[in-house]
Amino acid sequence: MSDLRETLKNATAAVLPGARADLERLVRIPSIWADPAHAEDTHRSAETVAELARTAGATSVRTVAADGGAPAVIAHWPAPQGQPTVLLYAHHDVQPTGGDQHWTSPPFQPTERDGRLYGRGAADDKAGVMTHLAVLRAYDGRPPVGVTLFIEGEEESGSPTLTALLAQHHDLLTADVIVIADAANPAVDVPALTTSLRGLVDCTVEVAMLQRPVHSGMSGGPIGDALTALCRLMTSLHDDEGEVAVPGLVHGSVATPDTDEATFRADAGLLDGVELLGCGSIPERIWHKPAAAVLGIDAPRVGEASNVLLPRARAMVSLRIAPGDDPVAAQRALTAHLEANVPWGARLTVTPGAGGAPFSLQAVGSPYDAARRAFAAAYGNDVVETGMGGSIPFIAEFARTFPGAAVLVTGVGDPASRWHGIDESLHLEMFGRGVLAEALLLAELTR
Repeated sequence: MSDLRETLKNATAAVLPGARADLERLVRIPSIWADPAHAEDTHRSAETVAELARTAGATSVRTVAADGGAPAVIAHWPAPQGQPTVLLYAHHDVQPTGGDQHWTSPPFQPTERDGRLYGRGAADDKAGVMTHLAVLRAYDGRPPVGVTLFIEGEEESGSPTLTALLAQHHDLLTADVIVIADAANPAVDVPALTTSLRGLVDCTVEVAMLQRPVHSGMSGGPIGDALTALCRLMTSLHDDEGEVAVPGLVHGSVATPDTDEATFRADAGLLDGVELLGCGSIPERIWHKPAAAVLGIDAPRVGEASNVLLPRARAMVSLRIAPGDDPVAAQRALTAHLEANVPWGARLTVTPGAGGAPFSLQAVGSPYDAARRAFAAAYGNDVVETGMGGSIPFIAEFARTFPGAAVLVTGVGDPASRWHGIDESLHLEMFGRGVLAEALLLAELTR
């Protein structure tokens, strides 16, 4: 095995420059499927991925989409006789930029600084796309196991048509092992298998107080305004310690070493003096407890405000739910809490939005043992099992659709990658380790 490791180390090193160039090519495409203005860009991104799969030796490549859904790519490398098939997943759509003007360099102009490649999608998840393709190139298009490459195009929108895609292409996507490259490692030299993720529900909340705006001086006092009522309602989501105060939600716990608070605060960019919310260890709060946030409010801009009491106000509320919770039950609990806490008899309308199930697994069995060996050899450190505070609802969907497959959740992000944030980036040296790790994994999975 040592000779094979050396061979794969040399082969992956040889393909890394081309893989980085193609990663930059993908990053330049603003494939923000959530924004209709970038629908064509997302199709262009899928076409580019399909082209890269063909040049990596795929025997069949197709671009597919469910009704109203984003384009996804399915490519296939047949299994040698008697060998298993591995499904390699990533997604080519990206988050909105959050305001191009806030970035140190343009978000869709990949830029290297201090060993990191900056750009929207550089880490989440076009690095995952190119990890898979680089591995297939390292094997010169002839991997030792069967490979199905599945690159989705709407993960950042909650994968609304994934269920339909899995049903329509079930036979094409059936595999013995599923490798999902859409997670992160605790450090650039410490590989992780993600074994739990929180789920997600959200809703739009509208508070109505008046038929029309009225003068704040003539009516203010006995009559309140909808925006103030909405703000009071939003404060009910947390108790005084910052714990989510919605009854009926699952709160879990985990036995794991605590994260260094100073490092955690620095990575998050928390301002000096700002307190952390909740109680328990930081991993416990991120991985196994719910988290509520107000993501947006419809209200007049400060520069456009006038002395009137607003008749209506709206907010978008996001609720991350812990492993073991159910998104339908959590949505009901959130709605019931809002209805019970709306102040002053204001009229409340709650419109449920997206929902996604949490996920957890026991990383036990030969595929997980193979991953531990491969990743330890590539990174120089043992694999750790981690949770993830973010939500990847499609993982639970994969597990339900293909119950016999082992699911490995990996990735090449790290705490400094700033997924979904300003100045998202990929640590380039870790990207190389991730490619080698996956190449070794395919070899370890042979029978």
